Amino acid sequence: MVRAWATAEEKFMGGTCVNVGCIPKKLFVYASHYHEDFNESAGYGWQSEPASFNWQTLVANKDQEIARLNGIYEGLLDQAGVTHFTGRARIRDAHTIDIDGKRVTTDKILIATGGWPTKQDIPGAEHVITSNEVFYLKHLPKRALVLGGGYIAVEFAGIFAGLGVSTELAYRGPLFLRGFDEDVRIMVKDELLKKQIDLQFNATLASVQRNADGTLLATFSDGRTLETDLILTATGRKPAVDDLGLDTVNVAQRDNGAIIVDAFYQTTEPNIYALGDVIDRIQLTPVAIHEAMCFASTQFAGESKVMDYSGIATAVFCQPNIATVGLTEAEARAQYETIAVFRSEFRPLKHTLTGSAERSLMKLIVEVATDRVLGIHMVGAEAGEIIQGLAVAMKAGATKAVFDQTVGIHPTAAEEFVTMRSPVA
Repeated sequence: MVRAWATAEEKFMGGTCVNVGCIPKKLFVYASHYHEDFNESAGYGWQSEPASFNWQTLVANKDQEIARLNGIYEGLLDQAGVTHFTGRARIRDAHTIDIDGKRVTTDKILIATGGWPTKQDIPGAEHVITSNEVFYLKHLPKRALVLGGGYIAVEFAGIFAGLGVSTELAYRGPLFLRGFDEDVRIMVKDELLKKQIDLQFNATLASVQRNADGTLLATFSDGRTLETDLILTATGRKPAVDDLGLDTVNVAQRDNGAIIVDAFYQTTEPNIYALGDVIDRIQLTPVAIHEAMCFASTQFAGESKVMDYSGIATAVFCQPNIATVGLTEAEARAQYETIAVFRSEFRPLKHTLTGSAERSLMKLIVEVATDRVLGIHMVGAEAGEIIQGLAVAMKAGATKAVFDQTVGIHPTAAEEFVTMRSPVA
């Protein structure tokens, strides 16, 4: 018997984030940073044998943790009284779902199929892997080429380099991390170069060829060639709408396949709803979770909730980390008559003994007329942990005066945010 609520999932419990996204990626980031930690500990008096790394151990332990999380998600469904179907779900009409041959009728349908990584349409694209496959590599390559300029590309360039892989990052534009504050983008570029990552901008991959020895030959549009052992493409994701049966119902979509919804996630088919990356608003896991909470409140708890998409914080787990909330300097200048910019760049206290040349950046954007903080940006260790708290303050409408009146915790990097007094622009 099917209970009042049911889910259908073809691949893995927990979706992209748990299985081939945020969680395993963050575990790999932790793993890759230990190389620097071991080396830097010598400045604090630690002496040890040269450390070695085993890729298979990392992958196996990662798989074990993901399996544990899969079990937790399945248990949550059971505890909530939800029937779960394992298989490919296809819409047959506005009230009927086919799940691998099994027909299920329902009052409402919610599509939350997320996104799927894309590949360039070039000769040899079959030799290139995406973020779906990178977490299950049998062996760690000696050389890797990462394509792209967004979160995934920049993060995996750091992961590979930290694990000892000779790494090249190629991006088709003049500077990666489009949409982030310009100071942040420049700072991260400088820091990645310090970590021996070969950055190639204005570089477009034209073709890939597999050599007789199993290596790959990448050819760029300018004629340059590169021999490598692995090519990871992270050049974009598209809404996962293929083979869902959307052609059988009146669900409007954008050109890229994204499902069009209203403020309550209702599609143009009144009893079909959609949320998360499949509607392609802001592709972040916490955004999808919050959308789902608003949907559940509206549909089942008798309380209409509309999500506020402003002031959403985000982090990039490159090395050092990026975290940001609110407007960039360029966005603020375009929207407000007069702004003040407060900026601090420094070498963290930790590195006065490690010998590392890594630097941190902190930046506040303030509207002069109201003193309201419009944007907060950071490049540095644990940036995500720091900005999460500041995002609450900004959401509450904190002014620069409130920051100035807040006593800092010393010595921390975070105290810079409450001690910057003189604007730089």
